[in-house]
Amino acid sequence: MPQLGETVTEGTVAQWLKNVGDPVEKYEAFVEISTDKVNAEVPSPATGILKEILVKEGETVPTGTPIAVIEDVAAAAAGAPTVAAPEPAQPPSSTLTNGAANGQVRPVAAEIATPSGAVISAASVHASPAVRKLAREHNVAIAEVRGTGANGRVTAEDVLAHARRRVPAAASPAGLGAMPYAGEEFHSTQQVAAPPAPPPQAAPPPPHGAAAMYAHPQFGQTIPLTPARKIIAERMVESKHTAPHAWSMVEVDVTNLWTWRSREKEAFQQQTGYPLTLLPFMLRAVVEAIQQYPLLNAKWMPEGIHVNAEINLGIAVGLETNLVVPVIRNADRLSIKGLAIAAGELIEKARRNRLSVDELQGGTFTVNNVGANGSIASAPIINAGQAGIVTMEAVVKRPVVTKDDAIAIRSMMNICLSLDHRVIDGLIASRFLNAVKAKLEAMGPTGTL
Repeated sequence: MPQLGETVTEGTVAQWLKNVGDPVEKYEAFVEISTDKVNAEVPSPATGILKEILVKEGETVPTGTPIAVIEDVAAAAAGAPTVAAPEPAQPPSSTLTNGAANGQVRPVAAEIATPSGAVISAASVHASPAVRKLAREHNVAIAEVRGTGANGRVTAEDVLAHARRRVPAAASPAGLGAMPYAGEEFHSTQQVAAPPAPPPQAAPPPPHGAAAMYAHPQFGQTIPLTPARKIIAERMVESKHTAPHAWSMVEVDVTNLWTWRSREKEAFQQQTGYPLTLLPFMLRAVVEAIQQYPLLNAKWMPEGIHVNAEINLGIAVGLETNLVVPVIRNADRLSIKGLAIAAGELIEKARRNRLSVDELQGGTFTVNNVGANGSIASAPIINAGQAGIVTMEAVVKRPVVTKDDAIAIRSMMNICLSLDHRVIDGLIASRFLNAVKAKLEAMGPTGTL
């Protein structure tokens, strides 16, 4: 059972994606693990045959407990010891195992050696799954790459730069140009090569077991609770019972913003591979409004109201059987383009069950795009430990009386705020909402992403 986060001590086998006897490729997802923080598909540490399943679906075991045996057929045929180095998210304490031909079970190697002889845990390197995949595609040992991102994080550009240094300039493979990544600033005027379009990805597996029953319920049916559904229920009840919720709403004229977004969306999609929705514009407006009214970035504590030093925006992502809130860290450091890429990456990973525990922690304020589902007004429940959550509702065209008393068809959107009344009173809440409104209405076709 892998340890999917520092505070995670056990995991539940939610679903086996392979059956006993099935072939499995190295890094191919073969089991889905559920914890109280995240659901994650675990990659195979070796290429071989799934020889034995040791933990059944629905069973919860401590981290480090062997859950399966994978027979490394190639290594056994060659008479070599079976060793696998699972780069993605396997800390040294992980004991996913594989089996040799003689039936012995050996722990998977969780460390790799650098050319200098130093032994470094690949799993300890701070890098996203996408960056780790990029490193594998270019045969780069992730532990050898010097990270230039925040807190030493290895970025896509770090991997590509490392790969470029290993080959002569004339032999550099195509596609090793600069690539933007989620944590990058995009205010620079320097020209950056557009990344290649992301390859088509297989659709995530359909819901299974209790998750399938939840996605397609039958009348008269009792649906067993999944670990994710249990924790959602506990946190929602805790938040509603602990924080005195208050609610407010304003309407925003997003006509000019809609025109700007419509003008940019096609080129943006081609350049980044992500759609340009109204979400990143809303995120930017919220960041700037929080900078004016920091109490929205605070949390209630017994000893006082703590105003968080960082602005880490959670974005609520509704899935068929679950709800997750991945976090864009230091959102105030990103431009609209940077926010769009960061949000697109997190939403894509959420829909494919690829989020790490780190990507789900540390949020200080939440934005929810319920308008994507057609909602025009909502009263969301605040995430525990935060002071508020704001929604952006559906954009609706309707006649509006303009400042010169004329009637015009405008694109209108409601934004709704739920707030912790222990931290924020109505005055600050109204000022914050009106600040978000003013910033959105000031955005128009002459702006830059």
